[in-house]
Amino acid sequence: MRYCAGFFAAMAVVFMVGCGGSGDSHTTTSFTSQVSSTNNPQVAQYSITVPQDATVHIIYSRDMSYSLKTWDVATPAGGGKVTILVAGMLANSTYHMRAAVTYKDGTIASDVDHTFKTGAIPPQVSARFTVQKTSGLDPQPGIEMVDGIGINIPTLVATDLSGNIVWTYPFKDAVVGNASYSQTQLQGFVQLDNGHIVFLAGPLSSAPLAGPVDPKIPDTIREIDLAGNTVKELPLTALQTSLKQAGFSLVPVCYSHEIIVLPNGHWLFLVGELKSVTLNGKSTPTTVLGDAIVDLDQNMKPVWVWDAFDHLDVNRQPYLFPDWTHANAIAYSADDGNLLLSLRHQNWIIKIDYRNGGGQGNVLWHLGPGADSDFTLLKTDGTPDTAPENWFYAQHYPYFFSSNTTGDFKLGIMDNGNDRAFADGTSCVAQGGAKCYTTVPVLEINENAKTAKLLFHQILPPLQYSFFGGSTNSLANGNVEYDLAGYLISGGTGVFEVTNQSTPQTIWSMSAPAPALSYRAYRIPSLYPGVQWTGVDF
Repeated sequence: MRYCAGFFAAMAVVFMVGCGGSGDSHTTTSFTSQVSSTNNPQVAQYSITVPQDATVHIIYSRDMSYSLKTWDVATPAGGGKVTILVAGMLANSTYHMRAAVTYKDGTIASDVDHTFKTGAIPPQVSARFTVQKTSGLDPQPGIEMVDGIGINIPTLVATDLSGNIVWTYPFKDAVVGNASYSQTQLQGFVQLDNGHIVFLAGPLSSAPLAGPVDPKIPDTIREIDLAGNTVKELPLTALQTSLKQAGFSLVPVCYSHEIIVLPNGHWLFLVGELKSVTLNGKSTPTTVLGDAIVDLDQNMKPVWVWDAFDHLDVNRQPYLFPDWTHANAIAYSADDGNLLLSLRHQNWIIKIDYRNGGGQGNVLWHLGPGADSDFTLLKTDGTPDTAPENWFYAQHYPYFFSSNTTGDFKLGIMDNGNDRAFADGTSCVAQGGAKCYTTVPVLEINENAKTAKLLFHQILPPLQYSFFGGSTNSLANGNVEYDLAGYLISGGTGVFEVTNQSTPQTIWSMSAPAPALSYRAYRIPSLYPGVQWTGVDF
C-alpha cells in the first residue's frame, strides 16, 4: 500500500556566492530536485541532481527555521543524483525542506524551499504516549525508539521527547487475512551505520514447546530503510538451510529476542532449539527448549554457533522449565571480543569465549544469585551482601555502563524480579504477590576478584513491577534510562530517565496505557547516525 501523503516537485535555481575580495564572482547553479511521498506517511523522499562532486543533506521544519537535518550523502563521482529519505516529522503536518549542497572547495549552495505534507499515523498504531518532565532539568537530547508490542500489531515507534510519534514501522506481515497474529513479536531492533534498522520478527519464544508453530506467523530477520522498504531478509527456513550447508548441526525452531551488529559487520542473534533430553532421575526423555547464538558474516552466511546444550547443565532448572534458558540479550565486549549472554530462566548472565569468532564457546564465568555463581555480591561499602534479594532475577538486557568492558567495569541490568528469593526462604510469586518488585542495578564487576558491587540500585515500588522485557542504558549526560516493558498490576508501560544518584531523581518519563507494551526503549541522537537533534521543534 502506498500512502498519498503528498507529492511536490520543483526546479530550483540557486545562487552561490564566492568568498574573498572584491574580485568575487557570482555563480548560478540550476538544480533539478523533487520531493515525493513514500510507503511511510511520515517520510519524504528528496531527490536532487548536483553537477559535480559534493555532499548533500536536507534541512527541514514546520516553519522555515529548518531546525532538523539529515546526514550528509555524497554524490556519485563527478556529480549526479542523490536521494535522501527525510524522516522524523509529525503526522498530518506541512513541512518546509530544502537541500544544502557542499562542494569540495567548501562553497555551499541551497536548493529552493519545498513543502511536504505528512499523512496520518497508520491506524494499526494505537498507542499514544504521555510525557512528564521535571522543571529546570533537561533530559538527554534525541528521540526515543520503542519496540512496541500489544499495539494492535507489533510496531517500532520513534517519539520526540514530548511523546509525539515521529516515525513508525507497523509489522503488517503479522496480519494474515482478517486475523491478527498477536503471537508475533518484533525484538532486538538495531540502528545500523547506514541508517537502516534491523530486527527479529517471530512467534513468542516459548511457542515451540506447545507444538509446531503456525507457519503463517512470520519468523525472520529483516533490514529496512526509513521508509519501511525491506532491504534484505533471512527467513528462518533459509537460515536452517544455510546452517546445514555450512556443516552445523543446529536446527533452530524460531528466532528469539535479540540481534546485535558487530564492528566487523557480522550479525549475532539468538534462536530457540528443541531437544529431547533424559534428565537426572528420569527414565523417559523430556522435550526441552534451549537457546543458541548464530554468527552471520557480511554475506549472510553462518560462520560460528554457540549452543546452550553443549555448555550448560540442563538439570539446572530454577525457573519455568522446560523453557530452560530463555536467553534474551547479547552484549559484545569490545575489549576482548567476547560475549555476555542474559539467561532469564537461569537468573544468570554468563560470559562466553567468542574472541571475535575464534573462541571455543566455553563459559568463562556465571554472574547471578546462588551458590554456583562465580561472583560474590558486595555492598557499596565493599562488605559482602548476603541478602539474596539484592541480586537480579529473571533479568533482561545487560548493558556496559563503562567505556572498558573487561577487568573492572560497570554493567547495568533490567532486574525484572519474577522469581526473586528472600533471606526468609520466601520468593516473589510470578502472578504478582506482595513481594514482587523490579529493580535497576548498576554493578561494578571485577573479573579478577570475582566480585560484583552495587554502585546504583533503584528499587521500584510494587505498582511498577515489570514482569517481562525492558532495558537499561547509560546516557551521554550521565543519567540512567530504563524501560519498564509491562506493568503486571496496572498494565501499560513506562520509560524513565533518572539521575545516577543513591536517591535517583526522575528527569523525564514517558508512559502509555494498556494494551501498549514496550519490549525495549532506547534514547538515540536522531534517525540519522552521527547527527544529534538538540532543542529542535518537531
